[in-house]
Amino acid sequence: MINRLLSHDMPRSRWLALALVLIALALTFAPLLFPGHKALGVAAKALVFILLVASYDLLLGYTGVVSFAHTMFFGIGAYGVAIASSRLGAGASSVLVGLGAALLLSLLLSLAIGLFSLRVKAIFFAMITLAVASGFLTLASQLSHITGGEDGVSFRTPEWLSPSFELFEQPLLGVTVDGRVLTYYLLLVVVAASFLALLRIVNSPFGRVLQAIRENDFRAEALGFRTVAYRTVSNVLSALFATLAGALLALWLRYTGPDTTLSFEIMLDVLLIVVIGGMGTMYGAVVGAALFVLAQNYLQDLLKLGGSVLSGLPLLPQFVSPDRWLLWLGILFVLSVYHFPSGIVGRLRMSRRSEP
Repeated sequence: MINRLLSHDMPRSRWLALALVLIALALTFAPLLFPGHKALGVAAKALVFILLVASYDLLLGYTGVVSFAHTMFFGIGAYGVAIASSRLGAGASSVLVGLGAALLLSLLLSLAIGLFSLRVKAIFFAMITLAVASGFLTLASQLSHITGGEDGVSFRTPEWLSPSFELFEQPLLGVTVDGRVLTYYLLLVVVAASFLALLRIVNSPFGRVLQAIRENDFRAEALGFRTVAYRTVSNVLSALFATLAGALLALWLRYTGPDTTLSFEIMLDVLLIVVIGGMGTMYGAVVGAALFVLAQNYLQDLLKLGGSVLSGLPLLPQFVSPDRWLLWLGILFVLSVYHFPSGIVGRLRMSRRSEP
């Protein structure tokens, strides 16, 4: 049953399986285990990034296409829901209208980018997507009457997703089941279903062709596969899942703006997570996103704790200052790439194969 659910793509490593089970349990029971506002927000962000990174891995890890426009589709999903909800009023119909319009726009843009740009070499395609993403970011910042400009768009979610809504009068297992908890579980269900769908795609005959194109596009073309068509479809699917991830983030934050969805820093984070987790594995998105989001949100707290422990020593407290958390995050990334050149998932699977 589990084998079919995972599209016959099992972890193939007991340590990877254990890590995935622990992450899945932590995310499933996050409102019970981590009831704090910050902790639940970190879990929700991890869910969104799992879907965002997995959708990008479909394009980069499985198809071998480098694109810098992924956050553009991420932002389209967020802005679609935000603009529709702010203009049409709070309600499920507004969310669906905004999501539908965002998916349609992402479909058209990704199709156009794929058809007109994927015929060029990889570096030129990457530059084209970077230019398109930069142009979209500029539009979002300048069209303030539509997007809110630099201030972004705040909106109200449907009543049953608002923090003031309470499903039960009494707490359930010690947790008040309010709109925030319901929103979290909405994210959990959608991300889990989308991840399983992506697993099915990459393990289908279509996914096998994508991997063949990644390994040797000339050979795949010689075998009769229309590589541009397959790359275009992969680009479209990746964009649509990224759009869905953006819509989920907007629902959680009840706000969207250029810095939350369209910034180039988010694109860099996605690239880092793909490399850390392991390209072309899908499970790398789960492991990488969980570790990266945890480090991004709690590394400062750990450094602050370390600074207090080392307070009596000379110089050392300055090196573990919370203000230098980005430096330590960079060091951790370099170490992870050095020790896990094929990503954490790739390394765990290789160690499994080397066991007697």
